[in-house]
Amino acid sequence: MTDSRMQRGQQWLKTLLQLAGVSVDVRGELEATSTQKEESPEPDSFWLTIDETNLTPEQIQILIGADGSVLDAIQYLANSILNLNQLQGEQASYTVELNGYRVTRQAEIRAMAEAAAQQVRDSGQEVEIKSLSSAERRQVHTFLKEFSDLETFSRGKEPHRHLVVRPAMGE
Repeated sequence: MTDSRMQRGQQWLKTLLQLAGVSVDVRGELEATSTQKEESPEPDSFWLTIDETNLTPEQIQILIGADGSVLDAIQYLANSILNLNQLQGEQASYTVELNGYRVTRQAEIRAMAEAAAQQVRDSGQEVEIKSLSSAERRQVHTFLKEFSDLETFSRGKEPHRHLVVRPAMGE
């Protein structure tokens, strides 16, 4: 099951890029998820990495887009289309990577989340983190879930939706 979903993702992404006039290979791998034993199982997560070997710097820049917007859009399409008509247990989560963008961005997001957490602890006031895509907000929610003294939520409507970090309210 896992293997076929990853292969389906690789083939879908390769075909999408071919239709856009870009012929590349796509590597797939199962993302190692470090979740504690939870009652609600997380869907399998796959990284679909676009091989940039035969791409020009301009093509890479176009496929990533301003602040990762094109890569985010491709990833959104992958998750929407590849999970369409799939049973709950057969759905998967796909991360589309190109030229190390996601790895670098994840490190930046983690640093932002840690800085916001520290600021909330120091001030006792809520902190808003702006300029995050919905996928990036989800990463911060997941990361900060480890800290029982903090809580996170999103505020506002797209495209002006922000993530808020604040001290956890008493039980």
